[in-house]
Amino acid sequence: MTSTRMGKHLTFENLMPDKSFHKSSDQHDPTSSLRDMISNAIHQSGISNPDDPTSPEMKEKYSTSISTVERNSQDDDSGELVSGGRFINTDDPFPIDPDSPVEERQLTIRALLVGCLLGAVISASNVYLGLKTGWTFGASLFGSIFGFAILKPFSTAAPSWLGGGYFGPKENNVCQSAASAAGSLGLLFTSGFPAAYQLGLLSASPRDDIGRLFTFTICCAFFGLAFSIPLRKFYILKLKLVFPSGVAAAYTIRSLHVGKNAATDAKKKTKALLISFCFAITLRVVSEYAPGLLWDWHIFYALNRVGWESIIAAESWGWIWEWTPAFIGAGMLTGINSSYSFLSGSFLAWAIIGPVIVHTGKAFGIPAATSIPGQMNYASMSLSDPINHPSPRYWLVWPGTLMLLCTSFTEVACNWKSIYSAARFAIGALSERFSGHTYEKNNEEEIMDPVPPEDRVPFWLWGGVLVASIVITCSVMGVQYGQNVGITILAIVFAFLFSFIGCESAGRTNINPVTSIGNASQLIFGGIGKGQGYSVQRGELLNSLSGMLALGAAEQAADMISDLKATHLLRASPKAVFCGQLTGAVVSIFMAAGVYIVFSTAYPCINDLTYTTCSFPTPDVQSWRAVGVAVSSSTLPIPPSSGYTAIGLGIAAVISVVMKHTVVPPKYHIWVPNFNAIGIGFIMNVCTYPLAMFFGSTIAFFWRRMFFSHYEMYCFAVAAGFIAGEGLGGIVNAVLTITGVSGAVYGTTVGCPGGLYCG
Repeated sequence: MTSTRMGKHLTFENLMPDKSFHKSSDQHDPTSSLRDMISNAIHQSGISNPDDPTSPEMKEKYSTSISTVERNSQDDDSGELVSGGRFINTDDPFPIDPDSPVEERQLTIRALLVGCLLGAVISASNVYLGLKTGWTFGASLFGSIFGFAILKPFSTAAPSWLGGGYFGPKENNVCQSAASAAGSLGLLFTSGFPAAYQLGLLSASPRDDIGRLFTFTICCAFFGLAFSIPLRKFYILKLKLVFPSGVAAAYTIRSLHVGKNAATDAKKKTKALLISFCFAITLRVVSEYAPGLLWDWHIFYALNRVGWESIIAAESWGWIWEWTPAFIGAGMLTGINSSYSFLSGSFLAWAIIGPVIVHTGKAFGIPAATSIPGQMNYASMSLSDPINHPSPRYWLVWPGTLMLLCTSFTEVACNWKSIYSAARFAIGALSERFSGHTYEKNNEEEIMDPVPPEDRVPFWLWGGVLVASIVITCSVMGVQYGQNVGITILAIVFAFLFSFIGCESAGRTNINPVTSIGNASQLIFGGIGKGQGYSVQRGELLNSLSGMLALGAAEQAADMISDLKATHLLRASPKAVFCGQLTGAVVSIFMAAGVYIVFSTAYPCINDLTYTTCSFPTPDVQSWRAVGVAVSSSTLPIPPSSGYTAIGLGIAAVISVVMKHTVVPPKYHIWVPNFNAIGIGFIMNVCTYPLAMFFGSTIAFFWRRMFFSHYEMYCFAVAAGFIAGEGLGGIVNAVLTITGVSGAVYGTTVGCPGGLYCG
């Protein structure tokens, strides 16, 4: 990422500078992944052939592109924009395909139904994956490919009265947009809500709060959608930010519909996605009954059993290999920068710092339940005396959390000019609407909108959604949580401001640091709670709820504007996409909260700190709870040695980001350590997921180098299938646990340490 505006036309060597996919805080190298998919899509759809005599518009477009590239290469450090004479257009709408029928219908019932169904699958997966690692994934690619696989044959086989008829790229875009919205909001239930239950701020069980969970999710579901509409012109038409996920979705959709081999290639991608999806869900469910053989390989425990007694320490610190398709697939998507940084952070925390602080008496473990000589449990979160007798997990939470905050907000600070301009533009446009006075724009702020007026989102629609959201939020927060209207309005204002950060970050780097955004809002409202003289418990609830409002708004706004980027490239209707997003958001309300209740019922350790082991490490929950406690307590509950380490690593994170923006050329950004991923490695108390992502990214790296055409065709479909399949398999396992027929009851313990079930 650069500190200046992105170049307009990007290439295979430098498509993007440096993704949530965390959520939130992953910064992978889309250069090595999305550019490959886009280059393949360009080749398949014919976009990359400016010399095609049947496409005079392309000649004009690309002659313009060349001059633009030459200009930008001189004044924009996002630089290397040429590869083999071919360009990737991330700016202007695709040329109209003369052979394609005119799409008279974009917003259809079939697109909404299929999109919401696919988004529901991703929503379930995201709650599962978020509780595991704090990362969630967008549904754009999954919705694009699987939506095509379902609707294309349906459109030709079904009669018109049953919903048959032409299915084109614009309708496909509505389908993936509905899926994207339906798959969001899972982060509320992988961060703020579990933390609130761990702190005893809500009822004893999420099942007792089902009504409040649904109503609060409604509060978060629509702000971001409304916020994104006035930002569309600025970020997409003026700044022309890339929004890598949106660009990838647009090129994928076009490759499925346009080009000589579109039908054949679409079948191949669909088949790969379906096979990987079925494989992942099957492995996740079957392995529940033999986890020590099919899922977790306790290699260091096995070495201990054959005589290497001291190696049990590695098992104690969580170094276990896990055959997790989701995180192998995640590594395939994110590239080596994030995955290798993630593993480096895990190694630094759980192989170096952890043993040192235990050896020096700064942190303390407890004997493991297996009764194996020498095996310890360092992952407990007992808070009986957190300052003088912390567990290693608690000690490491603080450095990890501060690294996340420092990295995310230093990135924002390095791009403060464009965020300020976006805020000025949006506030000016709103003021013009409400006051009737024309907002005075300078020449640079005059923006031509290529979308016909009838396809734009009218003010009454997005403004009505915004006003309704404000009224509902004030009512819910006042009636169900006892929060006064003034503080709620202030929380909404900060949610709006933080949406700029989410959109800016997603547009430039494909990172949406929503957890850090939520933590920042916690800090602000923690201070407000202290100023109002609130009790500790009420202050913790205030900062947690306000943080979740900011998190939800930033997540939805960035997802929506990314979909609007794909809409722009595909010449589709923003109004149709907005309606699709609204429909999907309704689904996300019930799916995200419902899946969280299922997991909480099956695995109560998610919300209860008294458990010494848990299948879900919940790293976001740990950081959310830590910030909530720190800003509301009269004294900081941080061990001094942990605090000093956090400050040192936070400073290192700031220096790293600043140097990346000021000293390191963009082509070398992939080699700059990703302190977001390093911080998550500290917070996560198991090392299985960084190892799996390291494995997946390494496979993708060599696959791309050795079998490039196969990589282009299959990599993203396989990865998306792995991620969605394991998430849905996790839901099946939770249901099996609730019904009493899980692997814990009928499975084998072969391969598990001490003969204790390890699923």
